Amino acid sequence: MRAAVLHALGQRPRYQELPDPRPGPGEESVRITACPLTNLDRARAAGTHFAAPTELPAVLGSLAAGRLPDGSRVLFRSTRGVMADRATTRHDWCVPIPDTVDDVTAAAVQNPGVSAWISLTWRAALHPNESVLVLGATGVTGRLAVQLAKHFGAGRVVAAGRDPRGLAELRGLGADATVRLDVPDRDLDLALREAAGPDGFDVVLDYLWGRPTEVYLNTLVVNDMVLRHSRTRLVQIGQMAGPSLTLPAEVLRSSGLEILGNGTGNAPPPEVLSGSLVRVLDLVGAGQLRIATHPVPLAEVAEVWDLAPSGRRTVLVP
Repeated sequence: MRAAVLHALGQRPRYQELPDPRPGPGEESVRITACPLTNLDRARAAGTHFAAPTELPAVLGSLAAGRLPDGSRVLFRSTRGVMADRATTRHDWCVPIPDTVDDVTAAAVQNPGVSAWISLTWRAALHPNESVLVLGATGVTGRLAVQLAKHFGAGRVVAAGRDPRGLAELRGLGADATVRLDVPDRDLDLALREAAGPDGFDVVLDYLWGRPTEVYLNTLVVNDMVLRHSRTRLVQIGQMAGPSLTLPAEVLRSSGLEILGNGTGNAPPPEVLSGSLVRVLDLVGAGQLRIATHPVPLAEVAEVWDLAPSGRRTVLVP
């Protein structure tokens, strides 16, 4: 098989030939048709993610679209790498791709769509008419989160990001208001306070961490002794703006802030994940959830490794 192989942390993978993987007990072979290139893949390859490969060389990627031996089109996961033209998986790790969705789109939406769905439902427990702030909304997952928040009945959705064009597009995807993050801290503070209004946000999806989230958290501090019963659920999902921030104790004492995480360490049961993916695919097939893709040949993986088209998911096609 041909595959994207990582030989050392911090390097780009190489496109090379390897022996075809042999299915283990309970596994079957998959002919891969599309594999997304995600920020998680880049972080693991760089060695900056807690799930970085410990044995090298290694085939990268864990989620893809493909064909089973019986011809079925499926989305699947594998622990042995999927940036290749062949992989192995267990049948219970497969989800059928509906006829209304092509393989590239299905592969692109699998991870970010489920992540946004789980963040809003399983972690944040979003209720109809609640307000939502998406920090990092112009990224692939953020764009889906804005759309899904509206789908779940959010009363107001505010999209915050750095890309002006992306923010303008989000208006057409359901955002009620937008906030530019590429401004001085004082201006960002004022913009977030204005967007939050007197009642604040019920749910915050944070794909950034770092300084933008720190500025937002400081807007929660109130300078009086009035008893309040507000509640803000912040779901931490990504760290595109930095791996750490300063959190003053007064933020926690003077607000109803609850910080939750959404990742591999606190995932819902498998049936919830697969059920979420089925629903995401149904929405995509019905035209109610949109994702932009950038398909490229798998052979060009090294050339596109460091490229992240704004708001589009790069998909490797064997």
